[in-house]
Amino acid sequence: MDNIRAHIFIKGKVQGVFYRDWTLQKARALGLTGWVKNLEDGRVEAVFEGSKQKVTEIVENCREGSVLAKVEHVDALWEVATGEFSSFGIAK
Repeated sequence: MDNIRAHIFIKGKVQGVFYRDWTLQKARALGLTGWVKNLEDGRVEAVFEGSKQKVTEIVENCREGSVLAKVEHVDALWEVATGEFSSFGIAK
């Protein structure tokens, strides 16, 4: 099965509400690789790699976010997977 990659940017109240940790837990539960991090402009950025079904699922989950988050918008760039990641983590 071919893997895909989604590079996403999440806008809204997504920092200081456990959004990165929530994303980490969801991605690991789905067996995805990549990373998530806070951006200086208040958005969260993430890269996910895995099966199309699982990557699509997490992108849809990110539109909702953690319980305390208020997601306004998610921009997703769909790309070819590179296979460069061995796990999913929080980037700095």
